[in-house]
Amino acid sequence: MWRAYSDMKEANWKTSDKYFHARGNYDAAGRGPGGKWAAGIISDAREMVQGSSGRGHEDSAADQEANRWGRDGGDPNRYRPKGLPSKY
Repeated sequence: MWRAYSDMKEANWKTSDKYFHARGNYDAAGRGPGGKWAAGIISDAREMVQGSSGRGHEDSAADQEANRWGRDGGDPNRYRPKGLPSKY
């Protein structure tokens, strides 16, 4: 998850948030049941904090959808924005 977060900050690419959410959760879940569990805890905590900061329920719900998609083994590229460099 940290690698996806670092890549998101480095890329600084508009509309890439959901892709990096899905990718971070996908990568963590790929490490086994403990990784999937940890990704769920971290994602839920992050959205709870950001949701209470006035960021918006709709955006938080969309982030959580991307989190679950990745955590459940879905291809993160579903959320990949056009033009995002292939490095990511």
